[in-house]
Amino acid sequence: MFLATAALFLAGLTQAQNSSYASLQQGNTIATEGLVANTSRYDTILRVDNGTYGPPVEEVHYFYKYWPVGIAVSGTGRLFVTYSRGQQDYTVGEVVNMTAETPYPDASTNLPVDQLNTTFNTIPFGSANSSGLISAQALYVTPNTSTRPETLWIIDTGRPTINTMTPSGRMTQTMPYSQPGGPKIVGVSLDNNTIYQTYTFPPSVHFPDSYMNDIRFDLRPGREVAYIVDSSNEGRTGFIMLNLTDGSSWRRLTQHPSTLRVYNDVPSYQGHPFYYRVPGQPLSHQQEGLDGIQLTPDGNYIYYSPINSRYLYRVPTASLLVTDDDTPLAEQQVSNNVTNLGMRGGEANGFEGDNNGLILIGSLFVSVVC
Repeated sequence: MFLATAALFLAGLTQAQNSSYASLQQGNTIATEGLVANTSRYDTILRVDNGTYGPPVEEVHYFYKYWPVGIAVSGTGRLFVTYSRGQQDYTVGEVVNMTAETPYPDASTNLPVDQLNTTFNTIPFGSANSSGLISAQALYVTPNTSTRPETLWIIDTGRPTINTMTPSGRMTQTMPYSQPGGPKIVGVSLDNNTIYQTYTFPPSVHFPDSYMNDIRFDLRPGREVAYIVDSSNEGRTGFIMLNLTDGSSWRRLTQHPSTLRVYNDVPSYQGHPFYYRVPGQPLSHQQEGLDGIQLTPDGNYIYYSPINSRYLYRVPTASLLVTDDDTPLAEQQVSNNVTNLGMRGGEANGFEGDNNGLILIGSLFVSVVC
């Protein structure tokens, strides 16, 4: 059996500044240590980072068996990862050394593979189990407050992948629809490694074809809200807001142009066209929509973007927090307040931010953090 090895790298990030071509020449004020010009590996007139520019890269963990999806680090340095389920033994793990993880919070909470799916009239659906972990996507750690311990929040999509072998010996992958109870947000206390909070969603908020992808929290008194990305490959993208106090939830910007995938987008990777490849299926385009999300330190704005869009958007959180009980025009109001901030240089995936308000974007098709 082929065993793929992937290494996780955590590196210091430096803020890049725009400059003219001339400023990239050797001898100007820009630092050039660790940068190389035209080589057989970097066939470009521009200078690129060979891995030694800025703080040194630190190898933290090697993944031998599964490909990680979500990563989170606690205040004490504990490292947690997720694996979107197919045939994996568990969906959330904690790194215990350079080469091993253990199921988290324990093995019994991670449902076994034979309990991930069910069928109705031969149609497959994800499990409706609201207490076990089915297929986790993203993780997020919030610090301890006067009312909550330091918490590892887990997005459980409730939609595991089904791998099927065709008669010709080719592996195909499908993702069944979810059913109420399966998709959930789970809060695990890092003080005692136990689940203390679970939120599920009504079908009017989390559709069967929804796919919760990422999450951010505003735990200030009077807010206590989570903002969740629904990146649905089937096309009903948007935001889900979750009131952490009473468990109520609602949607905004469903199928808004700023949250939808870009039709037939063909990004490039190292100068080559990049198509979406699924085993046993024809070449296609990335169907995932809204993906990256970051909340400003003051909690007033959310920055976001679809995974295959070159544009960055912003919306006031005050608009997202208006419910239909407040006004029947809530959806129109938030749509009117979306701002297109222009192009950002390419497609991007994960977003993160710092206390200074800087937003860090993983620009996967040019292999940089910007």
